[in-house]
Amino acid sequence: MNSKASAVKAGDLVLPRISTLAIALSLACGVMGAQAASDTSSWVGTKTEAFLPRVHTVDSTGAAVTADAIAVELAQGEKKSITVSLQLRNQDQLESFLTALHTPGNASYHKFLTPEQFAAQYSPTQAQVDAVVAHLSSAGFKNISVSSNRTLVSADGTVATVKQAFNTSLKSFNHQGRHVFANDKPAQVPAELGNIIGSVMGLQNAAIHHVMHSGVHDAAKKSSTAAASTGTEVAHIPTQYPGIYGDVTTPIASNATVGTIAEGSMTYTLQDFAAFLKANPTLPQGYVPTVVNVGTASGDESGEVEWALDSQVIYGTGVPKKLIFYVASSMEDAPLTATYNAAVTANVVSVVNVSLGECEADAKSSGSQAADDAVFKQAVAQGITFSIASGDAGPYNCDTDSQGNPGVAKTTTQKKTYDVSEPASSPYVVAVGGTALFTTSSGGYSGQAVWNEGTASTGDGSAVRIWSTGGGFSKDELAPSWQTASIVGSGHTYRGLPDLVFDAASASGTNIYINEAANGTAYGTVGGTSMASPIFVGIWARMESAHGNNLGFPNSAFYKAIPANAGLVFPVTSATVDGDSVDYNGWSTTYPGMKAAASGWSAATGFGSLNIDALNAYITANPTVFPPK
Repeated sequence: MNSKASAVKAGDLVLPRISTLAIALSLACGVMGAQAASDTSSWVGTKTEAFLPRVHTVDSTGAAVTADAIAVELAQGEKKSITVSLQLRNQDQLESFLTALHTPGNASYHKFLTPEQFAAQYSPTQAQVDAVVAHLSSAGFKNISVSSNRTLVSADGTVATVKQAFNTSLKSFNHQGRHVFANDKPAQVPAELGNIIGSVMGLQNAAIHHVMHSGVHDAAKKSSTAAASTGTEVAHIPTQYPGIYGDVTTPIASNATVGTIAEGSMTYTLQDFAAFLKANPTLPQGYVPTVVNVGTASGDESGEVEWALDSQVIYGTGVPKKLIFYVASSMEDAPLTATYNAAVTANVVSVVNVSLGECEADAKSSGSQAADDAVFKQAVAQGITFSIASGDAGPYNCDTDSQGNPGVAKTTTQKKTYDVSEPASSPYVVAVGGTALFTTSSGGYSGQAVWNEGTASTGDGSAVRIWSTGGGFSKDELAPSWQTASIVGSGHTYRGLPDLVFDAASASGTNIYINEAANGTAYGTVGGTSMASPIFVGIWARMESAHGNNLGFPNSAFYKAIPANAGLVFPVTSATVDGDSVDYNGWSTTYPGMKAAASGWSAATGFGSLNIDALNAYITANPTVFPPK
């Protein structure tokens, strides 16, 4: 990989350059904007759809309705912030390059780009950015800023400026105990900008991202006695995972820098991390993770369990040289996309953990799916791997409660929505699902089963929901070239997930330090695919560190190597644990495309879990699949 910058930027937004061209475009767009109030017939659509009609809610009598039946228009002067995602240039060429980047023998094989090289070849031009800035200015937006790679433009305005710029109204309504808003029509832009603007984020807050952990349980909780082959489910500490997954000789990630996405205040999380280090004296002591706030810093502490889990599992599993929190200002689409982008443009990490997700259909409708894919494409081009938790609600990520918790059935007659989680469904990330892990009395690997705990209360007690590993097939993302029919099954033309799985069950969960400052020694066991993804991140950081930080996005190599080399993974040996056939208010917990208790890939278990030493040895011995050190 090309050498990465040593400095971490404190954000990724810069003021737009004011050029002569921008002034000219501003005058032109001012005329265009004045005409917009009376004639938008020539305007064209973006990838941001009308969100309001897709939201199912209830009216004052409790009757089921769509939100557009009860919503009222927001006051025109109410303040709103938006983020415009610009389309990448030369997209066919970029897709060809990403394929060549992972094709042994190709001249571009593992010739990763710098952010500057990517921007020069694939980012929007400065003239295109100027045109977007001029359009926003003419509509009345202020505080306009542009990301360093020229792909995201953020601005502050009002409901009125949103309508002026995008020909859509924002309307509010009560939904699942929250007062929210959404756009009533697709976001449109003048035809001159149709090939420049991809999507407009910030036009709804009805759908929010959620974390992927299964709650905090008492560390002394009695473990399940369900068995897969031999062994039992017991909780682990993060430093045990390398040994469980076959690491005897692979060194720690002493040369790798790792990122993880978070939100809110990191004050308690850093204190928890310090307590974790103190309790594990074999780890390097005194290390403090770096915190990079992207946008306005938030005092929100509600995600502390998630961020504590991510950081302690990543560090305990991989022991990277450096761990960086990239911190979003909220759990809404635009701030998270900007945070992914900040991690990519900083270009100092080799792998990034994301233990978050939302209903894929919501992400497609809001335009964030398209915006995220653009970010992840740049990550792949630069040799950065994003690892995304596949979800904790089986294939029911669109059925949520007021807190965004998925897999919630409100009535026995409710229409069930099959949908995977985004951004795990992106073809440009590693999607990591979960298993129930069984170990021997000496702590060694014994076996694993599909993680499926049936139903239980949410962590905040707001609802009863399904707890089961996310999996299935995307409805929007086409299958990448490496997901061939011979691997995922004939007839599947869309992205299947997960790619890999690691421990996620609450009974075999991770003991972590939580809220150390407030509670003294607060110690709890946490599960979920938010645990599985950081395990992979720690393992992949070891691989990157051992091989010159030159491996890059590994899925193409995984899908080539693993089917021909069964020893590279620990397969899932059982399709049932804790009640795989639980009837969840009439909801089946069967995964479409799942091959029960079989070797190979399935839409519940991916390929299984990586065998660390076996993979490290394979990478060394097979430079035609993975690059030489």
